[in-house]
Amino acid sequence: MFDFRALRVPIVQAPMAGGPSTPELAAAVSNAGGLGFLAAGYRSAADVAGQLHRTRLLTGQPFGVNLFVPQPSIADPQQLARYADEIAPDAARYGVEPGVTHADDDGWNEKLGVVLDLRPAVVSFTFGTPTAAVLEALAEAEIAVLVTVTSVGEAKAALAAGAPALVVQGPRAGGHRGTFDAAATPPTADLDTLFGSIHHYTDTPLVVAGGVMQPESVQHLLSRGAVAVQAGTAFLLAREAGTNPVHRAALASPEFSQTAVTHAFSGRPARGLVNDFLRRHDATAPLGYPEVNQLTTPLRAAALAAGDAQNMALWAGEGYRDARQASALEIVRHLAKGIRR
Repeated sequence: MFDFRALRVPIVQAPMAGGPSTPELAAAVSNAGGLGFLAAGYRSAADVAGQLHRTRLLTGQPFGVNLFVPQPSIADPQQLARYADEIAPDAARYGVEPGVTHADDDGWNEKLGVVLDLRPAVVSFTFGTPTAAVLEALAEAEIAVLVTVTSVGEAKAALAAGAPALVVQGPRAGGHRGTFDAAATPPTADLDTLFGSIHHYTDTPLVVAGGVMQPESVQHLLSRGAVAVQAGTAFLLAREAGTNPVHRAALASPEFSQTAVTHAFSGRPARGLVNDFLRRHDATAPLGYPEVNQLTTPLRAAALAAGDAQNMALWAGEGYRDARQASALEIVRHLAKGIRR
């Protein structure tokens, strides 16, 4: 089974659902000595299987796949209807309507079947911890597991279920917070404090994530006891990443000067560049994933097609200005500069 402590380069490429994570990116990071990741979120099980096969054609090194853990819906139908009316004028600008909401567990059972069948080296989980039975099945298949946590309480819950290793995600991370409780305000304790508290509690291998963009931060976290550092935003501008051109341009544009955590796009807290849609709807958007995500999907897709960054989700961590336009190999080498194992 894969040993996180044995990584030649202790850099994990964070799984980034919605396009940025590609087989080419995952393979390039793994070929560079790190651990690349595919993102199964929003994809069909068949698509995930295809990406796994494609990645294996590009690398003989270990890589991982990330799955979203489904949870009971907390959406309020009346609030969803009000929000649909609220964003309807935005959608109408592009000739579309808000999406239709429906129950959706992101193909949980089907994707579990794919990973148990194709057996990537690692499977990570976001938005919760799988059941002990699922973790046991993955262990029997000799698949290493990471569960993303954002608090000491979540770490304890994951370890109690049998999680053998954790990703400790701090508040500066881009994209969705991994918080288990979709109705809870995401923890704001800084990454150093959060990591220290969890590291004090357990000797389980800990991968640390959240706004890590420079080699000095990587060295600091490794010196404190992390087995590896996970970076996502640092790879958004990688040549192998599937980040769309509008998102790429926004990351470098002076028009966007800050990030914020919002649930206006998906119904779950996530950090991205502050744009007009976020300013208009952040205060009034209801919680409720995946329903809010379903409502905004046609609008976001139309905005992308129109090249309009002001009405689409531009996920990014706080350190996004340090993202490098380079190959994944060059980015891994930069992050790993000066590491002493």
